[in-house]
Amino acid sequence: MTVLALGTAPMATPSIGAQGSELAVAYNAQTDLDFRKGLQIRLAWTGDYFGAFDGQIAASSLRAIRDFQARHGMVADGVIDEAMLQLLIRKSDGAETAAGMTLVDDAMTGQRVPLPLRLVQDLGPTDVGHLWRAADNSVEIETVRIADTGQTLRGLFEVLSTPTAERSVSNAEFGGEWFALDGNAGDQQYVMRFEARGGDLRGFSVSYAEDQARVMRPYVAVAGNLFEPFAGEPQAPLVASREPNAFSALLARSHTDGSFESRYAMASVDPQKPNLFEMPEPSVANAERVPASPEFDMAGSGFVVSDDGWLLTNAHVVRACTSVLVGEKRVATRTILDTENDLALVKIDGAVGKPLAMSVEKPRLGEDVLALGYPLRSILADSLNVTRGNVSSLLGLANDERYLQISAPVQPGNSGGPLVDLAGRVVGVVTAKLNAVAVADATGDIPQSINFAVRPDAAIDFLDRSNVAYETADMSLPLESVPDATAVVKNSVLPIICVGR
Repeated sequence: MTVLALGTAPMATPSIGAQGSELAVAYNAQTDLDFRKGLQIRLAWTGDYFGAFDGQIAASSLRAIRDFQARHGMVADGVIDEAMLQLLIRKSDGAETAAGMTLVDDAMTGQRVPLPLRLVQDLGPTDVGHLWRAADNSVEIETVRIADTGQTLRGLFEVLSTPTAERSVSNAEFGGEWFALDGNAGDQQYVMRFEARGGDLRGFSVSYAEDQARVMRPYVAVAGNLFEPFAGEPQAPLVASREPNAFSALLARSHTDGSFESRYAMASVDPQKPNLFEMPEPSVANAERVPASPEFDMAGSGFVVSDDGWLLTNAHVVRACTSVLVGEKRVATRTILDTENDLALVKIDGAVGKPLAMSVEKPRLGEDVLALGYPLRSILADSLNVTRGNVSSLLGLANDERYLQISAPVQPGNSGGPLVDLAGRVVGVVTAKLNAVAVADATGDIPQSINFAVRPDAAIDFLDRSNVAYETADMSLPLESVPDATAVVKNSVLPIICVGR
């Protein structure tokens, strides 16, 4: 694929001083579309990017670049230099190789699906598609086709997006001609993607155990973008053996009479594309310039939002982690991500603290606020840190309505911590700070205390979609002093550690 010919020619590098939107404009104007798509794919393989592979460099792509840089000890300025480029190639190639990613044409359903063939074996057709499964049952992938049964895409979505006693639903999105959802089924995580053309519904599902998450989460991000549900027409039956599984049974129950069109055919690897991500190897000279960069843990903050052990934090703190530790090294048992809004929920079994009450109203412009968290724990004290500021703007960068601009000082490690008013109500989730060096380079002036938090309405929407029983704040409570407001909330703010990114 030409979209991954990344780094084979010099790019016109945007100025290191370009801030946010200016940096995005520079990338989009000075690099070609194939480069930008390849960049997004590679950042997905490294676990840093979860958006569409549309080649448009915007906030989510810039955040992914900076996350990659920060995790590997580089200056997190969003500017790609030769060292970062070659390291990204090495890391993404390694992730792709570990999965054994191969483009497969499934003649049973007419889909073209990227599959991790180092992890799964072809078990042949099922009643509704084709099945691949790991020898130890830790990974299962199934293609699905439902045609001429009277089933609609909306009807299938309503069935699958409804939680059951055996299966939770973390995220569900219906786009008219497609839907996507994910959640947990027992001790496994699952993802489903479907599209429709008239009465022809095609899609695939992926489920995997937690010990496969480090490989499978990047694979899911890539496969969800690159699979082609209508790549071809289903062929005549070739094989009549069947391997039933739980997902097939679930689909069968979704139609009133349980009937589905069944056509059986072996899946075949496309011989014209033996490696979907084949590309030139970096030269020895370039590879030698890549600095050694050991993996390290990422630290952030979070706060309790429910009596049953849910904590709210940032998605960029916990995504792509082998495991998540909360507080005194308690291991989170579940994670729910909203990467679009940079929010995440992590679950701790047992008592974890009193939930902080969520404000149902956004704060007022100029209102005093406190940012609580655990910044720079490797340098500063590892106890809770509190800073005071005010709400500088009710909008984020480029007038983004999901964010607030705040003057309360924050540092790396504050991400995911609560922003509270002087009554102890949560009025935001700390998420980012402006790169003062970059802005100074661009404008000649050093910005002071320009930081950002996710607005409370965006956080509440995420909690509602995740079915978390949070507490609503009493908006009539009087404002207190900074020490008194801190005392109300301090025991519910905990450090979050991402292990094995």
